[in-house]
Amino acid sequence: MPAVPFDRLPDDARLWVFAAARPLDEGQQQALLSHADAFLARWAAHGAPVVGGRELRHGRFLLVGADERATGVSGCSIDSLFRTLGALEAETGVPLRDGSLVFYRDADGGIQAEPRPAFRQRAAAGGVTDETIVFDNTIPTVGALRAGGWEKPLRDSWHARAFPVARPVVNG
Repeated sequence: MPAVPFDRLPDDARLWVFAAARPLDEGQQQALLSHADAFLARWAAHGAPVVGGRELRHGRFLLVGADERATGVSGCSIDSLFRTLGALEAETGVPLRDGSLVFYRDADGGIQAEPRPAFRQRAAAGGVTDETIVFDNTIPTVGALRAGGWEKPLRDSWHARAFPVARPVVNG
């Protein structure tokens, strides 16, 4: 079944966010989208086609959604998505499934990626604040994405619990 435009997926569509540590060049972006389209055209769960869509954002985030109203995705069909991306990683040398990275916007609005320990140190040293915009790549649905649940201030994300920010010392 051909992919549907990402913006036509319903709010309750399941969502996966795959992120590259660095921006992809034009050739890598095209390869990623081509592989994603080929996968979506044949994506199935227990022999039934999965209705899915994809979108590339900021030249480094591949969003894949699945409308489970017609066909629910299964463990095997999710595994096939991850295997496809693994093959693409091997082909391009660009990791897309590294959950150890934290993505955030720097003071100039640029997107940065750091390993969790480095981000934890940055937060403890005051290099990020409660207002720092972070990317929550664990959001579960397209609706959560549309509602602003992907890019949000650190204080409003699970990142606030995992990476406490330095608080100014108040003398008093």
